[in-house]
Amino acid sequence: MASDTSPKSCADVAVVILNWNGLDYLRQFLPGVLAHSAGATVFVADNASTDDSVAVLRAEFPAVRVLENGGNLGFCEGYNVALGRLGPEFRYYVLLNSDVEVTPGWLAPQRALLEANPRIAACQPKIRQYSPDPATRQLFEYAGAGGGYLDSLGYPFCRGRLFDTLETDTGQYDDARPVAWATGACLLVRAEAWHALSGLESTFFAHMEEIDFCWRLQNAGWQVWYQGGSTVFHMGGGTLHKSNPRKTYLNFRNGLALVYLNTHPAELPAVLIGRIALDGVAALRLLAQGQWADCKAVLRAHWHFWGRFGYWRQRRRKFPPRLRLSERAGTYAGSLVWAYFGQGKRKFPELDFEK
Repeated sequence: MASDTSPKSCADVAVVILNWNGLDYLRQFLPGVLAHSAGATVFVADNASTDDSVAVLRAEFPAVRVLENGGNLGFCEGYNVALGRLGPEFRYYVLLNSDVEVTPGWLAPQRALLEANPRIAACQPKIRQYSPDPATRQLFEYAGAGGGYLDSLGYPFCRGRLFDTLETDTGQYDDARPVAWATGACLLVRAEAWHALSGLESTFFAHMEEIDFCWRLQNAGWQVWYQGGSTVFHMGGGTLHKSNPRKTYLNFRNGLALVYLNTHPAELPAVLIGRIALDGVAALRLLAQGQWADCKAVLRAHWHFWGRFGYWRQRRRKFPPRLRLSERAGTYAGSLVWAYFGQGKRKFPELDFEK
């Protein structure tokens, strides 16, 4: 029997937008979320904003429920605290960035996917670029695109986006399929699975936290999917621009933690050695390009990861990795870095795999 995709079926969905001084985004995108999320309850979890976000929400958006976190807890802990306050009436949560434009019917197909298969714990829609330019809006967006994948060394990429190369959406990724990870820009997750895994890894603070969460889901026996029957548009870079050294630091530190926490014991030594070597190459490349602050961010990321190795080891023991590379959905057995920079492969189909 087909799952119900009517608006009333979304009454058990909580759409939660994390906000920190994002009043302009809320005014721009929140009306669309309210208009196109019929049946769901919309929350804004505020990380102690100083731009009058809370006052404006209460005055201009009375339909929105406001959750005040009491401090800037970051993306990870901000969501952990906010979702921990929701009641049992919500079977599904949506983690939605404040700079996302949703479309009519964006929510129901994702919920229907999880309803149809109780093994699916999380999914994402198709993510395209938000822009006033119609041509740019046809491009996939960095954060998720047509579904998240990992290569053999744990480097993340997407269908529709390899490094800085973006594909135009021509309907090539309109399917629904298992993936390695679903983007935190618009992540629908089963409440049961969220709480079973204790939510996001708070030490990540931001960046790659959803990849870690989705990898842990797979290790725990759940599935993660992409639903191409739903589309949203993401502005991106609203908090940290991709060229910000702080973002470079978080991406490299969290990337190293990501593979350490989740890689199967038999494969971990080779993966760690490979990551350290390629991170060193990346640091040298940044130095050669005159990006000294970003180069230092890479070095600092490794210093801080190894400095807290005891903590990461404890977390790995709490959520032990169980899947080998060949057993994980959405995993490319080769090296994305070599395929892209060494072989000149710029689009997902050129990687010669479907898994």
